[in-house]
Order: sequence, then C-alpha cells, then structure tokens
Amino acid sequence: MTLLVLTALRAEAAAIGREPDWVVLRTGMGREGARIGAARAQAVEAEGVAVVGVCGAAAPELRTGDVVVASEVRDPDGNVVPTPGGAFLVRALREAGLTVHLGPIASVDHIAGPRERAALAAEGVIAVDMESGWLADAAAGRPLVIVRVVVDVAGRSVRDPRTLVAGTHALWVLHRVHAPLAAWGRALGDRQIVLAAPRSFCAGVDWAIKIVERTLEQRGAPVYVRKQIVHNEHVVRDLEQRGAIFVDELDEVPPGATVVFSAHGVSPAVRRDAERRRLDVIDAMCPLVGKVHAEARRFAADGSTIFFIGHEGHEEVEGTMGEAEGSMELVQDLVDAEHVLPPDPERVAYLTQTTLAVEETSAIVNALRRRFPALRGPRSDDICYATSNRQHAARTIARECDLVLVAGSATSSNSKRLVEVVEREGTPAYLVDDETHVDAAWLAGASTIGLTAGASAPEHVVQRLVTSLGALGTVEVDERTTTTEDLHFRLPKEIARP
Repeated sequence: MTLLVLTALRAEAAAIGREPDWVVLRTGMGREGARIGAARAQAVEAEGVAVVGVCGAAAPELRTGDVVVASEVRDPDGNVVPTPGGAFLVRALREAGLTVHLGPIASVDHIAGPRERAALAAEGVIAVDMESGWLADAAAGRPLVIVRVVVDVAGRSVRDPRTLVAGTHALWVLHRVHAPLAAWGRALGDRQIVLAAPRSFCAGVDWAIKIVERTLEQRGAPVYVRKQIVHNEHVVRDLEQRGAIFVDELDEVPPGATVVFSAHGVSPAVRRDAERRRLDVIDAMCPLVGKVHAEARRFAADGSTIFFIGHEGHEEVEGTMGEAEGSMELVQDLVDAEHVLPPDPERVAYLTQTTLAVEETSAIVNALRRRFPALRGPRSDDICYATSNRQHAARTIARECDLVLVAGSATSSNSKRLVEVVEREGTPAYLVDDETHVDAAWLAGASTIGLTAGASAPEHVVQRLVTSLGALGTVEVDERTTTTEDLHFRLPKEIARP
C-alpha cells in the first residue's frame, strides 16, 4: 500500500521520515500552498493520504508536544471533512508514550492568536493549523488521516520567545509518530465486515440503564449508583453527564438519598446497610441474577454446600455468595473443582455466575459431577440467555473471519468471554472499548473482520467501528443472525409511570 504523506514544511518532512512505500510531498505554508499541494497530490497514485505536521492548541488542556489526531477538519468557509479512520492511530500513539487527543481541527488562513483560538475552542475545536482544511482535498475519496503535534499552547502567541524551543520539541515528537503512521498505512484496504447478531445490550442491561434514566427524570439529580450500573465505560460516562454519581460503597451516599443497586446484584448485608441509613433504594438487579440469588437461598435452606462457579471479585459473585454465607464455596476453574472438599459429599449443589463461557462452565460442572454423583443443579441454566446467544453468534462468525473485534470494557465478564470463545475457534480476537482502542497493526492483512459486542456495550460503539473501518477503504457489511431476542422486563413499581 502506498501512502501519500503531505507536510507544509521541510522540517516536518524530515521529522516524520520516510518508508519505502511512502510518497512525501511538501506543500508550503498557508492556504494557497495547501490548495496547490492538494491539486498536485490528487495526481499521485496512492491508497491513502496522511497530513502531518505541527499545530497550535485551541483547547486549554493541550500541552506542547501533545499529539492531535483529527476526527474532522474544518475550514473558514464552513466545510467539514470527517476523518474517522484516524481513530485507529490513537492506541499505538499512546503505547508509544505520547499524549494523544482525538477531536476537531480547524484550519485558518492566518496565524491565530489566543483570543481567536479560544473562540474556536468554544465551538469544540481542539487545535488549529493553516493547511489541513485545504489539503483534505488531496484525498479525493481516498482514506485520510490528519496528525498534528502541538507547538504553542492555547493562551500563548506564536511570537512568544518560548515557541522556538517548543517547536523543536514538537518536531521530536513528530518523529515518534512515524511507526504508528506506517502501521496505519499498512492497514488500508477494502474489506468485508461480518456483524454477529445478537450483540450489544441484553434485556437486563437495557432495563438497568432505563431504571437510572427514569430515576433521574423522577427524582432529579443527583442519583447515586452503587458500583457501575453495568460494566461499560461509555454507559457510565453518559449517565454521569446526566447526573448519576457512582460510588463503591453506601457510606459514600448521604443519608436519605436515592441509590440504585447495579444490575449485578447486592448481598443481604448491603440491603441491611441501606435500610439502616434510610436510603431511598431502587433495585436494578437483573431478574436473571435475582433467580440465582433465590436458588442460593433454596439450596442453603436444606443444608447443602453450594459450589458457586464464577470469578473472584466480580460484583455478581460477591452479591450471590452473600445470600448463603458459610454455605458457599467459590469454584473458579477445573483446579478448584478437583480440590474442593465439602463437609457432606451427599448434600452438594452448584450455581453459576450468569456471564460465564458455556463450554468452560460445562467442563467444570462435569468435573464436579464426577467427584460428587449426588450434585444438584439449578432448575434451569444460570448462564443467561443473552450470554449464551452472544457466544454462539461470535463462534459462528469466527469461522469465516481473519480477526474479530469485541466491543466491551475490560471490566465486563461477558465481553471477555466472547474473546475467549472466538480464540477457541482459532481466530484472533481483541476486546476494545471503542475504535480508539484498536491498533491499526491488527488490521494489516485482514480482509474479513468480525464485529460483535458484549451485553453491556452500546450498539453505537459497533457502528462507530464500522464507520472507522470504512474510512480505511471500501467495506461490505454483512450481518449473521443466529437467533432473535424479544425479552423485556417491566420497570420497578417505585419508578413505573402511572
């Protein structure tokens, strides 16, 4: 793949360096030079275009040497060119030790002073340059990325004596952009995208999020939430912006305030603490997790030792085991299954965390059954329908993909299990919070990419991944549906509308 690299200055071209498959073209500073350069660049045969160089900060949080990757570029005439493919540079740049910002860049036809940059920042612009808005025409439909390194901070004039030193530092940083940019260039190409269905929110996650949203509507902000309502950074950040306050323990909640319990459930001890503190409690525990809690109480009541298959430290595990303290043994893997010793081998039962890998859990249950023939289990499978469905869908697409991207946060158990399911099929898989967590190096040589999402990951993250992949070349999107889900839960009576 040939990458056309455009720089305004000789110093920028020297800093970014060259690759055998790069064509580096200098355009000169300013609007006219950029326009002429863009016209020349359109005649160069290349699969993608990269605009690189230095810039001035508009957003006050940017510092000299920070790297700006454009999500879009604006010019003074009101033209806006989206550049979603640049998101695939962010991870590699951060792993190189650089501070990276993804956001809009504005191009101006003169040196912008602090006041003008402040006005642009108020419009969402994070950095300013004098060429990118016009050099974007060079792409002419080809993949485009814009990478700039900050020289002068927002409140400083370019004529400040410190600018010379800052410029030298910025060029040194620009040199470190070379390797990630080269990887981005190798990721260019046309692809097929295979979407797994079902994916993204399950009924329990959708229900829990709606509970927080409705509580904010009815009670007003702030509404406290114990732990993350679901394990996804995008969901948590969105609810925080609406007025939710996430806390680790109830002692962080003012007496009498409204608190929502997360979808993962809580132990009876937490409920007693909330009652003691006279908190206004709204319970968003997933009904399918609630079923496991009820089973734990039932088995404990008849004197059984309960083997709980799950992951230590997970909130669902802590909440469920709190229902039968002294009667439950945590079994995390086959090693635990082979060594656990109950007081009475004839009075044993098992339960499972709802978000485990089906195959792995079956192997643990079989090991327990071999050792304890009297082992009893739940009346129906504890691993929830959504977890099973998403694993089956992921396994199906894995067989035809070069790699699979799983949208989900690192804290999400069910999302991590999707990665494991795909890898067991012999296909590379990566867990990503969003497009900025994708390393372009993963994409090189991958002509068919699968996409799925954990039950706590929003669908819009998947669509952003599709858009970003489409910015690297032409994409054909195909959805594989293995089953259809139509389960819904009613909101709790405390917040149900009359």
